[in-house]
Amino acid sequence: MLMNMKSLLTIAQQHQFAVPAFNMSSSMILKGIIEASEEKQAPVIIAIHPDELSFLGDDFMAAVREAALRATVPVVIHLDHGATFEQVCHAIRVGFTSVMIDASVKSFEENIAMTKKIIEVAHPLDVSVEAELGTIGVTGNGEAEGTTEIIYTRPRDVKEFLEKTHVDTLAIAIGTSHGIYPKNMKPKLRIDILQEVRKLVDIPLVLHGGSSNPDEEISAAVKAGISKINISSDIKEAFYRKCRNLLQDDIIREPNAIYPPCIEAMKEIMYQKIDLFNTANKAKYYC
Repeated sequence: MLMNMKSLLTIAQQHQFAVPAFNMSSSMILKGIIEASEEKQAPVIIAIHPDELSFLGDDFMAAVREAALRATVPVVIHLDHGATFEQVCHAIRVGFTSVMIDASVKSFEENIAMTKKIIEVAHPLDVSVEAELGTIGVTGNGEAEGTTEIIYTRPRDVKEFLEKTHVDTLAIAIGTSHGIYPKNMKPKLRIDILQEVRKLVDIPLVLHGGSSNPDEEISAAVKAGISKINISSDIKEAFYRKCRNLLQDDIIREPNAIYPPCIEAMKEIMYQKIDLFNTANKAKYYC
């Protein structure tokens, strides 16, 4: 069941759960996302970053859309961290049902202007739009997005931003970083900022950099009003750790000998996130 982000997250917000946005960069990861979501009867967001899309190629998007249409659970195909107008338009042309324009490192006024420009193109095509206020940190592990300094979202800015853009969903910065946290880095979510924002606006809110935060913080964020959480590093780390282990055997070379165990290892992480976000068995709300 293919749908856009606004329709998906409006229901999630009403029923107080968060939908996982799993980043996808191969057919194996796509297979794992669909299987885990169907087994848990959980709605899901397939997130694809422009770098991931450049590797997959436009032709592969036909397979992604077919998988979403055939799925027994609600699925959104979402452009993660689109940086330019051209990237976003390209994603819409190849079949994405939701796009993010990330102008968070630009000035407040430029962020508003770019978001409005994207909305003018996307909304007539029934494509939802996500924007971001504040900045997400980096962990130093090669992630593509983020800044060395986290700039927390100011609640008063959120209200003005929504009034001027009418964006569908908004990612807010409350203390997360992209990637796997090193041992000396201790994340701390500002749930107080989230609570203040939630009082001011009623659209679905998004948490980026959701890998590696303590479960109790993530659970608290969901209860306080987060409706979408991005997960990339955690699932890829599980998948490729298992791949590296299996490939130590020089005899193994066929895909059915290598990838099914890797997919299962990744799905274990997906199951845990789906349960943590209170998303299991929520597909019933979309019938």
